[in-house]
Amino acid sequence: MSDNFNLSSTEKNSLQDVQNTDEMHLDDARRIKVLSPGMLVFKRFIRNKLAVIGFAILLFMFTFSFLGPLFSPYEQTQVFKGIGSMAKDYAGAIYNQELRYTVAEGESFGSAERAQFLFAQANNEDIFENNDITYYYISESEDVYRILRLEPVAEVLFGIFTSFVDDEVPVPLQEAYLDAEENGQDYFELENATYRITKKNKGWLISTEHDIALASYSVYDPYNEADGEYVLSYDFRLISSRALEQSANSFTMDGKTYTIQYGEGQSTILDGEGSPYAEVSDMIVNPLDQSVFLTVDFKTAVREAIGERQQKFTYTHEDGETVDYTIVRVNNTFNIKKETPTELISMFEAPSSEHLLGTDNNGMDVLTRLMFGGQVSLLVGFVVIFIELFIGIIVGGISGYFGGWVDTSLMRFVDLFNSIPFYPMVLIFGSVMDTLEVEPMARIFLLMIILGLLGWTGVARIVRGQILSLREQDFMVATEATGIRTSRRIFRHLIPNVMPLLIVQATGGLGAIIIAEATLGFLGLGVKYPLASWGSIINVASDAFVMTNFWFMWIPAGMLILLTVLGFNFVGDGLRDAFDPKMKR
Repeated sequence: MSDNFNLSSTEKNSLQDVQNTDEMHLDDARRIKVLSPGMLVFKRFIRNKLAVIGFAILLFMFTFSFLGPLFSPYEQTQVFKGIGSMAKDYAGAIYNQELRYTVAEGESFGSAERAQFLFAQANNEDIFENNDITYYYISESEDVYRILRLEPVAEVLFGIFTSFVDDEVPVPLQEAYLDAEENGQDYFELENATYRITKKNKGWLISTEHDIALASYSVYDPYNEADGEYVLSYDFRLISSRALEQSANSFTMDGKTYTIQYGEGQSTILDGEGSPYAEVSDMIVNPLDQSVFLTVDFKTAVREAIGERQQKFTYTHEDGETVDYTIVRVNNTFNIKKETPTELISMFEAPSSEHLLGTDNNGMDVLTRLMFGGQVSLLVGFVVIFIELFIGIIVGGISGYFGGWVDTSLMRFVDLFNSIPFYPMVLIFGSVMDTLEVEPMARIFLLMIILGLLGWTGVARIVRGQILSLREQDFMVATEATGIRTSRRIFRHLIPNVMPLLIVQATGGLGAIIIAEATLGFLGLGVKYPLASWGSIINVASDAFVMTNFWFMWIPAGMLILLTVLGFNFVGDGLRDAFDPKMKR
């Protein structure tokens, strides 16, 4: 103590400075900073700006995909509808190209006789037979044919008359035949009966004729449904057809006089009071719904519009309703469409306050589908990477630790898997699932298993290579000397030393898996409707019209895929640099 009191003040101050200098505090800058390996990795990671940006992107994607649906007011498969106007087919019109038959009362002319008639007409023959009955047809006009049944009464062979009815052919019949032959006629009339002369072998047949049917391309529409049977009768059609062929202004039937008004492609028959009685045309107009009755006035309006080559016309119905109709021609058919209020799916609706990214081709909210689609895409990526790591660590760890024939066998097994083409196999499995009609949820799990089983070989090779170098280290000699079992040496001492590299491999592989899933979705072989993934959403861009006109259908999904893959790549690069011991502390 005495020595201290003998020191000068200057010496005392110097000693005090030395004592103060030797004292250290927890926050003293001269302290040696010792951080754990994990903190060192974290510090290096956050020092990488791109890695931090990538982590922020991934954080947003996970929040958007897994928390976003909780706040969305819509469901994934909710379809939105609205009331709109749709042009629905109301009626159809076509120019008649088939003969329409009207059979005389009490007669029959079935399908077999009609087939023989058409065959004779095609061969330019005016006589045809069916079931030993002879028929004859006369062209009343270009489009009207009168079909007669002939009943032979006599035959003339080399000037000799032979009767089929009586013993002898009556003299008046013979004289009438000779007069017709001399005048070059193929028929004659006798006693209010008409006889037809037809060729038979080397002779001639004299037959009585009976009206059977009328074949015509004209279409008759009665104005009054009660007059329909009369208008479509054989006699009315025969007399009116003759009058129309002769361009007559009127004709008489059953003591009534009917007048004819000629129009473009159709003619109107008026009764004695001048009221429309029937419409004659070469065009058939029928409703598509058989419960709907089309008035003759409406059919006339349709024919006039088609005749004038109009694409639209307006018609006022009997109840006073005025309707606009559209005419759409498809080949030889004219479809009459009617604007009808109906409930429509809100497809390809542009972005609005109700739907921020619009609606898709199924009328579903695009933003909500993107949220649920992100769940599927991210889930597929992580599950596939987990499967790849699980298989790769086991195979690579065993192969690298044991070496020798075990290593050779397992590596040849890895080579076998590497020889399998990835995308062709995935496309084949996708087509098989389409054929088997696998349910959408089961399809997701099968897709993850397939992608995982085809992609683990890279992880196995990395693990094997690292363990081959680590197994010769001193710490492994120590584990062997202490008698630790083999499985513990591999999975508790070797694999943890490989994990940093595997983490980098996994983060880099996640982006590739998401792109692979998106590719399958774009090709239509991934996740199926009604479930969504980013790849299946962007599939709509395969239609050039949609791609060029509805940007909101595919650009948002494409941007999410792009950002997610970039985020994983940035994080992977950051982890690789952070785990590198050569990085600056």
